[in-house]
Amino acid sequence: MHMADALVVPAVAATMYACSAAAGGYSVRRVRLENEPKKIPVMGVMGAFVFAAQMINFTIPGTGSSGHLCGGMLLSALLGPYAGFLTMIGVLLIQCLLFADGGLLALGCNIWNMAFYGCFIGALCIWKPMMKRGVSKGKIIGASILGCVITLQLGAFSVVLETWASDITELPIRTFIAAMQPIHLAIGLVEGLITAAVLCFVQEARPELLWGVAEEKKEGRFSFKHTLAVLGVLTVLIGGGLSLFASANPDGLEWSMEKVAGTAELEASGSVYEKAAGIQEATALLPDYGFKNSGSMAGTSFSGIVGALVVVFVCVGCCYLFKFFKKNRKHE
Repeated sequence: MHMADALVVPAVAATMYACSAAAGGYSVRRVRLENEPKKIPVMGVMGAFVFAAQMINFTIPGTGSSGHLCGGMLLSALLGPYAGFLTMIGVLLIQCLLFADGGLLALGCNIWNMAFYGCFIGALCIWKPMMKRGVSKGKIIGASILGCVITLQLGAFSVVLETWASDITELPIRTFIAAMQPIHLAIGLVEGLITAAVLCFVQEARPELLWGVAEEKKEGRFSFKHTLAVLGVLTVLIGGGLSLFASANPDGLEWSMEKVAGTAELEASGSVYEKAAGIQEATALLPDYGFKNSGSMAGTSFSGIVGALVVVFVCVGCCYLFKFFKKNRKHE
């Protein structure tokens, strides 16, 4: 659901940058107040996991479309809404700059659509209330599916509103809604199942890693480091191996655009668009998750592994660089 620059005018892009920046700034303040340094490695590993998982486009049967994990609900169920949102910003920033996935002008929109709803609405309005009186596999599955479906519907509707506010006449609002909402309902169901599977594993391995649950007396099967190591290995396998088998069908947004406008490649002209495209061209060392001017499968595997490592570096590095967490004196 990564939006391209051609879908938004500069005024809408600036507004969504401001909204996303405000949510990001608030998240930084809340993370500093929470002061839980143990979240730092989880942010790195799970950010990398979400990056790798987003490379796997799964086919939506009978539609000719595909979808991929957004990850906001998954991250916030482990990290809370604030650290989860900051981690998602790291993922989307790397995708935009290093891989030219989503427009630079539209980055504020993509952060809002793909991260804000999953991390804030999903965590605070769905996950936390359902886990308030204790956690169970049934609750995890229910919260994951409900959260992913609702937040993806909100994200898809925001895409429609942003294109409508930008006066993209090729995508009339009613017709675009009729295409976007049903396909993202199906994608949300699949994402919910994937999210539930990961969170059920975490509950078995290290239940205290789940955010917003009543205190767990259950002993985890693995240590903290072992659990992160398993998730790290899965990240490498997904990014370096399973990514080669991703569906070639257009994702939900591209599919909807083709249904409504007859093409997923709308064009926009102007100096702002040219400057944004120029910056991306300079920073995108692995455009479209591959080597430049090459269709080699090795480029996809390389992109999956390197991208995951860069996400770890960015998420963990920013925690220390901007001092998101301080040494907790209670544990000295």
